[in-house]
Amino acid sequence: MTTSRPTSPTRDVDAVADRLHSAAIHLLRRLRVEDEALGISAPRLSALSVLVFGGPRRVGELAEAEQVEPPTMTRLVDGMERDGYVIRGPDPDDRRAVIVRATAKGTRALKKGRSQRVDALAAGLRSLSPEQLATLSAGVGLIEEVIGD
Repeated sequence: MTTSRPTSPTRDVDAVADRLHSAAIHLLRRLRVEDEALGISAPRLSALSVLVFGGPRRVGELAEAEQVEPPTMTRLVDGMERDGYVIRGPDPDDRRAVIVRATAKGTRALKKGRSQRVDALAAGLRSLSPEQLATLSAGVGLIEEVIGD
């Protein structure tokens, strides 16, 4: 008779982390299709999200939040400004600097994209049983704890 050896807690944690990482990537790829319908690139939507939910920022602060170099963010902001999603204005604390703000058009586009992604995700979740949905909800709560949300 063979007995299975218990796995170590570290190996269990690593396995769950690996599965969660893979699932998150696949989920985001699947939902990215909704963003493509908006006609706004993922990097622009991400930067716009920082401005809509986090408030106006200097280009350098926005670059830091998005983990890109300032020249890259400047190009993104140039395009978003050209398309009417953001505006630049004077920084009240430093007249040499500018602040980037989301416009009403940018806010509407971001909220529409989020709504479309949530709707697409909800459509897939509707196939779950109430018990499965409760389990998933508890798991989301745990993820939020781990990431500090």
